[in-house]
Amino acid sequence: MTGLFALDGKVAVVTGGGRGIGVMIARGLLQAGAAKVYLAARKEAELEAVVAELSTLGAVEGIPADLGTAEGVQTLADAVAAREDAVHVLFNNAGAAWGAPFGEFPESGFDKVFDVNVKGVFLLTRALVPLLEAAATEQDPARVINTGSIDGFFVPEIGRDNFSYSASKAAVHMLTRHLSGELAPKILVNAIAPGLFPSRMTKVLMSAGEEAVGAALPLKRVGQPDDMAGIAVFLASRASSYITGTIIPVDGGLSTIR
Repeated sequence: MTGLFALDGKVAVVTGGGRGIGVMIARGLLQAGAAKVYLAARKEAELEAVVAELSTLGAVEGIPADLGTAEGVQTLADAVAAREDAVHVLFNNAGAAWGAPFGEFPESGFDKVFDVNVKGVFLLTRALVPLLEAAATEQDPARVINTGSIDGFFVPEIGRDNFSYSASKAAVHMLTRHLSGELAPKILVNAIAPGLFPSRMTKVLMSAGEEAVGAALPLKRVGQPDDMAGIAVFLASRASSYITGTIIPVDGGLSTIR
């Protein structure tokens, strides 16, 4: 069973790797034995800090790139291709959000969010397909794992003014299903739909405190780093080699009571 979940020898790319869920995923991959993890994010200073923090766990490298633009996607793809002949796992985790009242919601609030959350996922996946296919075997296909959200399942009770965010995450879920058929059998495509995890993006939602917010969930707590690391390692490892096209809620049961 240890070998079933091990990531020994695997190379992974994690976008949105400068903070929050991206760091949780990267830490889990390194702890599970990943040979190399590449982190991508817009802010170079954040990347450098995370690389310094995680380097004690294994080989990790930061690549600054704005994945809301085609040029940024190509920058990342070219940088990875210059360093690796194959990539076993791609985590499309980079995300943007925007909140504003309905009557004031700007067009730019849709453009920015969809450029990063949806178009960027598609373009980066397509750009890295050759490296992913090079890593795939019949027993252990390559992986693309997208970060969706429980906000892609239903209208959020808190933060109801995030019109473009919830719509983009519903699009990520459908894109995951669509790509799973397109890229099978060499590449498996699944999505994680996080609920409430402490991060900069959920700071407002957590303003009442983690304990108070968690008390309203069936499991009586908010998500913790190991919760995200666990699902990430499972989906990246041979243990999930017969799963594709799924969207897995990691939300403490919140989606069961909405």
